[in-house]
Amino acid sequence: LVSQAEALKEENDSLRWQLDAYRNEVELLKQEQGKTHREDDPNKEQQLKLLQQALQGMQQHLLKVQEEYKRKEVELEKIKDDKLQVEKMLENLKEKESCASRLCASSQDSDYPLEKTLNSSPIKSEREALLVGIISTFLHVHPFGASIEYICSYLHRLDNKICTSDVECLMSRLQHTFKQEMTGVGASLEKRWKFCGFEGLKLT
Repeated sequence: LVSQAEALKEENDSLRWQLDAYRNEVELLKQEQGKTHREDDPNKEQQLKLLQQALQGMQQHLLKVQEEYKRKEVELEKIKDDKLQVEKMLENLKEKESCASRLCASSQDSDYPLEKTLNSSPIKSEREALLVGIISTFLHVHPFGASIEYICSYLHRLDNKICTSDVECLMSRLQHTFKQEMTGVGASLEKRWKFCGFEGLKLT
């Protein structure tokens, strides 16, 4: 879109120069015609009419180019605004994910002894804890659940090395945090994961 706008701007400038050249030529012909007093010269008259027609055509084309250029500028500004909003949303989401992972880690450290946590916790590493926090935040804003493919497509934007089977295995181990439900009927039947941490907290 930027390149299109730049091309329209260049075409706009080029048309302006051509338009000025046509106007100058028309003015010169008018002056020449006035000096020689040969209004009856058919060649001069025809040339003048052709130039005037060309001038009108150039003016119309210039107006169209200017309108298209303005429209592209408006679209470009809208895209810039949308980009800023998306960046703000991503930044807020990252802050929530970071906060959730810190809360998860601090909760484990305060509620369980270190030895018991290492031996019995379904979370095996800090990376898995981070994944749990990120997935929980993602599913929290999807109250009707999401498929494992949808969840992993989101995670791949953060780390393209994440494996779908590992994510599904991790979520399956955390039965008090995530639950899988079947939605739809027949061909539209679909497995969706939901966040159930608020209910699961009462059971642990």
